[in-house]
Amino acid sequence: MARIAGVDIPNKHIGIALTYIYGIGRSAAAEICAEAKIDAAKLANDLTQEELAALREIIDKNYKVEGELRREVQMNIKGKMEINSY
Repeated sequence: MARIAGVDIPNKHIGIALTYIYGIGRSAAAEICAEAKIDAAKLANDLTQEELAALREIIDKNYKVEGELRREVQMNIKGKMEINSY
């Protein structure tokens, strides 16, 4: 199993498997695959180490995912609650 952004990616088409990462949807997954020049229909277990490294680099550089995004969402909610605007 491949591991990207702290998440074990299932052995599905990489365009679908990337959606298992919190903060990446179908359209973002398609953009990531296009930027990394990887066929979105390729299975996750068939990716080479270079392709996985390219995916990790693109996600780390351009997207807030997992813990960082969850923390930001919680801080936004707390801020709204403090000003009674939730």
